[in-house]
Amino acid sequence: MILKSRSPARILNTIPTAKQFTVKGVPYVAVPHRSDEARVLRAMGYSAPAPIYHYYTWPGRFTPFDAQRQAAAFLSMYDRAFNLSELGTGKSLASLWAYDYLRSIGKVNKVLVISPLSTLERTWADEVFQHFPHLECAVIHGTKDKRLKLLKQDVDVYVVNHDGVKIIEAALKDRPDIDLVIVDEIAQAARNASTDRWKAINRVVNRHGIKRRCWGMTGTPTPNAPTDAWAQCRLIVPEKVPPYFNRFKGQVMKQLTQFVWVPKKDATQIIHDVMQPAVRFTRDECLDLPPLMFETREVGLTPEQDKAYKDMMSKLRTEAADGEITAVNEAVKMSKLVQIACGMVYANDGREVTIPAKPRIDEVRSIAASAEGKLIVFVPFVSSVNMVAAELSKDFTVEVIHGGVKKQERDRIIGAFQKRDDPKILVAQPAAMSHGLTLTAASTIVWYSCVTSNEVFEQANGRINRPGQKMNNFIIMLEGSPVERRIYTRLRNKQKIQGALLDEVKATRESMAA
Repeated sequence: MILKSRSPARILNTIPTAKQFTVKGVPYVAVPHRSDEARVLRAMGYSAPAPIYHYYTWPGRFTPFDAQRQAAAFLSMYDRAFNLSELGTGKSLASLWAYDYLRSIGKVNKVLVISPLSTLERTWADEVFQHFPHLECAVIHGTKDKRLKLLKQDVDVYVVNHDGVKIIEAALKDRPDIDLVIVDEIAQAARNASTDRWKAINRVVNRHGIKRRCWGMTGTPTPNAPTDAWAQCRLIVPEKVPPYFNRFKGQVMKQLTQFVWVPKKDATQIIHDVMQPAVRFTRDECLDLPPLMFETREVGLTPEQDKAYKDMMSKLRTEAADGEITAVNEAVKMSKLVQIACGMVYANDGREVTIPAKPRIDEVRSIAASAEGKLIVFVPFVSSVNMVAAELSKDFTVEVIHGGVKKQERDRIIGAFQKRDDPKILVAQPAAMSHGLTLTAASTIVWYSCVTSNEVFEQANGRINRPGQKMNNFIIMLEGSPVERRIYTRLRNKQKIQGALLDEVKATRESMAA
C-alpha cells in the first residue's frame, strides 16, 4: 500500500515494516498489504482495504453477496470479533470464507465451529461440502467415544453442538492446531456465564494455554436485556467489560425496586461500544440478496417419536408389500409419519395423542428469538397448531389461524399482525391461509413440518413474498425424519409428491436388507 502523508514519521514509527521513499521530491510511505498493517492503518484513520479483497478467489457454487464479502473481510482482519448480522444474511458462509483465506496465507490451521444441533449437518457441513471442495469436515456428534474418535481425524473443519463442547473439552487441550473457534448463535449458547456450557466454551477459547482466534455470531445479541452482552464479551473480548457481572449490570441497568431493573438511557451505546470489533448487516441492507431464500434445519426426533416412526414404517412396509398403498391413499398414510414428527397424532377413533417433541418446539423458539421482525410458523395439522401456539405463547405474543377460526376473527388477527407491534408470531395451518392473504409484516416463515401439496407450499410462502414487501424473505424448513427430507426436496424442486412414500418405504427396506 502506497500512502502519501503529510506526517510519514507517524506511520514509520507505528508500523515497523513501513518504508519511506521519494518520487520527484514528494515523500511516500510503502506498507505491506497484510491484515495486521491494514488494521493499524485503519486505526490511524486511513482507508486501508482488507487483503482478502485482492488475494482471494472466493471458491464456491456462487459469487458471494456484497454483505458476505464485507463480513468475511472484516473477520479476516481481527483475531476476536463479532458478526451481528441478521438471520438469513449468510453469516456462516462468510465466516468460512474468512477462515479459508486465513488458512491459505498460513495465519490459521484448523477451525472448531460451535453451533446449534440443528445446523451441524444442514448448514455448516453442507456449506463446507458445497463451497470448499479442498476442505475436509467432521461433524462431532454421537457418543463420547465416537466424538473423540471423530476429533482425532485430520480434517480442516470440526463442527460440534453447543452442549457437546464439554464432552471434547479435555481433548482440545492438546490441539494447538485448532487455532480458530467460531461460536454460532453465541447469544443462545453463551449469554449466561454461570452455565456449564459457557464455562466449557470459555475454557476452550481462553484457558487452555492456546492463543485461539474466536468469532461470535448472532443476529440478536441482547434478546432479553442489555446484560445479555456481558457473558458474550467475556468470551470474545474479555478486556472490554468488567470481570464481574453485577458491576456491568450497574453500568447498563437502573434499579427501580428490589426486583425491578430497567435499561439505562445509554445502555444501547454501552453495548455497542463493548461488543467491538463487530460488523452487522440487516437483510434489508443486503440489496443483492435474492428476494426469497430457503434454509433447512435438522431437528432430531425424541425417543418416543423415533419409536412411533419406526413402528409406523414397519406397518407401511407390510402394507406396501401387500399392495395396500395406492395413489388414492398414499397422502393420507404419509401424513401419519408427518404427524409423528409434529408431536401430535390422530388415533383411529379421532383422539389426539401427544408425542413429546421438545427439540422441535425449542428450535422454533430459538428462531423466534433470533428473528428481528415478525414470524409465521406453518404447522400442517390443527391439533399441532394449538400445541405449538401454546408453547410459544409462554415467551412471545402469539395468534392462531386454522380452519376452525371464523372469518371475523381471522380479519382481526391479520389486521393486528399487519398493523400493530403484537402479535410477534402467527401460528397457522397453511391450508387455511394459503390463498389471497397479504402478510408482509413478516419476512420469515418457519415450516414446523412439511405439507404434501406443492400448491399449498408455494401459496403459503407467497403470503410474505407479495407486492408491498420491503424486506428480503427467509423460509426455514424443519426436518427430523427421512420422509420429511424427501418431501421437502420434492417441494423445493416443484416435483410431484405422489410416490414419495413408496420411495421412502423402498429405501428403508433396502437399508434393512443391507
